[in-house]
This record gives sequence, structure tokens and C-alpha cells, in this order.
Amino acid sequence: MVINGFCDPKFLKIKDAYERNFINGKDVGSSLGITFKGELVVYLWGGFKDKDQKIHWEEDTIVNVWSSTKNMASLCIYILAERGLLNFHDPVSKHWPEFSKKGKQDILISHIMSHSSGLSGWKEPIEYTDFYNWDKVCNLLADQEPFWEPGKAVGYHAITIGYLVGELVKRVSGKTIGKFFEDEIAGPLESDFHIGLKEKDFSRVAEIFMPGAITSGDLFENEDSESDVQKAQLNPSIDPLYALEDDWRKSEIPAAGGHGNGKSLAECMALVANNGEFNNRKILSKENLDNIFLEQILGIDLVFNKLTRWGIGFALPVKNNSWMGYFNNEQTCYWTGWGGSLSIADRKNNSSLGYSPIKMEEDVFGEERTNSIVKAYVESLENI
Repeated sequence: MVINGFCDPKFLKIKDAYERNFINGKDVGSSLGITFKGELVVYLWGGFKDKDQKIHWEEDTIVNVWSSTKNMASLCIYILAERGLLNFHDPVSKHWPEFSKKGKQDILISHIMSHSSGLSGWKEPIEYTDFYNWDKVCNLLADQEPFWEPGKAVGYHAITIGYLVGELVKRVSGKTIGKFFEDEIAGPLESDFHIGLKEKDFSRVAEIFMPGAITSGDLFENEDSESDVQKAQLNPSIDPLYALEDDWRKSEIPAAGGHGNGKSLAECMALVANNGEFNNRKILSKENLDNIFLEQILGIDLVFNKLTRWGIGFALPVKNNSWMGYFNNEQTCYWTGWGGSLSIADRKNNSSLGYSPIKMEEDVFGEERTNSIVKAYVESLENI
């Protein structure tokens, strides 16, 4: 297996972990990017961009990164806060008046961004194709009551958070979140990440796949089947193959439909790692980004039944049975995409990491492959 790209000697441990994942059959095709003190110091790619392993992964290959998109969407809200156009502790209804229905008048933007608003799914039955109808899914959320008292519990807003955050961006800025992200983050950073992909870029997309006929419904159907929160996770169940559809690629699905690679994920998260500055562009202030690291909620997630901890818009280190417990400093934030993509920022060490695989791991938080990458990353930073 030929691994392309470059790696600073400080991070050879993670290069070794990355290569071993290919040797052990854990990886089929992917890219990995790391920034350190404002510079891209690692960019590796290898393998294939298709399940049949006939088309080689290239330097500019991109892929659907699922929920790693959420960090990119959160950065958009941080820019609006930077400009004084909203406050994280504003009621959502201040900017979206129709949202106040059904007892939601006291839900704060911070509740949404910490997965504690109680709007973890839709109550009205929908199909995945409704994700392409922005107004419909947003109006349904505005019309429904929360599953729990906002701010009192945490339950992963797998898809809904993208529309809730995106509608705020639209109401405040007048732009769709995809356009806002392009204009305010991806463009200035010259970063190849997209929330809503243009057709001219379709040929660069790797065909992400999940071994076996596993859907998102398989993650929840054997949990508490009587729980309304759990039932909502099946409304609708998502097949990874949906990400191969043209409509999915070009639609703005801010919680799960972003396209990028390890390099572009790392570049965007470098804004957090370097107090709002990367590629000679100062976009955010340290004081604003401090909000990321203020714990909003800690608890057993009602969706995942796993201990999670959230700041505003980003997950924070927590000791659970995953790689989330590997981080040893409180200036780290992150999230992951279904099947194993990674989006991490370490502000103490001024470093960020992005990882974008084509072959999905079954566990939503990743398995041996993901664990090895994060472990090597943390150890590399500790040894610098």
C-alpha cells in the first residue's frame, strides 16, 4: 500500500498508525490532516475512493464526513456571535419567532448547540428525502414540543441540530448555511470543505460505504424501544448509500452532509486551535472561542446511552468507553462522523486533526481504527 503526502517527523507515530490500519484491512481509502502551531504539518492519503478498490484516492478527493459537519456548522454561529448579531444565551425565538410554539419560548441557542434542547428528532413522520426540503423540516421543528425539559438532559440531535443551527444562520445573516460557510470560513481559509456540494465537484467524491446492510436504525432499535426519544431516531432511518445520491450531495444538510477531507477538516478546526486565526486570516477571537470549553451539560446521552459532555457547539473530553477519554487537557474539543471521520482541535497545543475514511466502522463513535489514530495523535502531542 502506497501512502502519499507528507508528515512532520514529530508525528511519525500517527503516520505509523495510519499505515497499519491499511495493512490490517481496517482502512480502504482515506485522508488524514494535522495542523500544528498554525501550519499544516501532516497530510496523508492513500487507498481507493470506491468500494471495489479500482479508483485510487487522490490528493483532492473528498468524501461525505457525516457528523463531523456539525463542527463546521457550529463555527458559523461563532462568527455571528463574534459580530454581535446573536448571543449564545439568546432564546432561539428572538431570531426565529415561530419557534416559540409548544413551550419552546425559553429554549436558548446554547441548549441547541449542546444537544440539550429536547429537539433530538422529529415527531411527525418524515422520509430522508425531506432533508432536501429545508422549510418543511424547519417548520416541523418549530411546530413540535420538546421531548424533555430543555437544559435538563442531553440527547444527541443527530440531524435536527443542523437545521436548527442553519435556520438561525439564515434568519440572522440572510444566507443559507452552506453559502455562509463558503463565504466566511472555507473561502477565506482556502479550505476544500462544503456544506452543499456543487455538481462540478461530484467526480472528486469517494463512494463511502458501510460493510454489511447496516443503517442508522440498527444503532438504536435494540435500545429502549418504548422511549419516544429512541423512536425518533428511526424517523427516518438512514442508509449510508443515501450519501451517494446527487440530491444528498448538493443539499445543505448541516449535521451530516458535509464533504471534505482530512486536510480541510484540520484547516477549519485550526481556527479553534489557534484562537481564531489560520492561513493568515483572523476570523474569530479567543474570548469568543472560550465559550466552546464552558461545560453546558454532562450526562448519559438519552440517544446513545453513553456519557457525553458538551460545551457550546463542540464535545469536550469525557471518560467513557471510547477514544473520547484519551485527551488529557481541558482545551480539547471534537466530534466525529458516523463510521469514523474525525474533527479535533487542541488549543493547548495549537493543533488540529481531520480524518476522512471511505470505509465506515459499524460503531457510531468508531472502533479500533479510530482509536489507534486518536491515541497516536494524543501521544505525539504529549511527546513534543
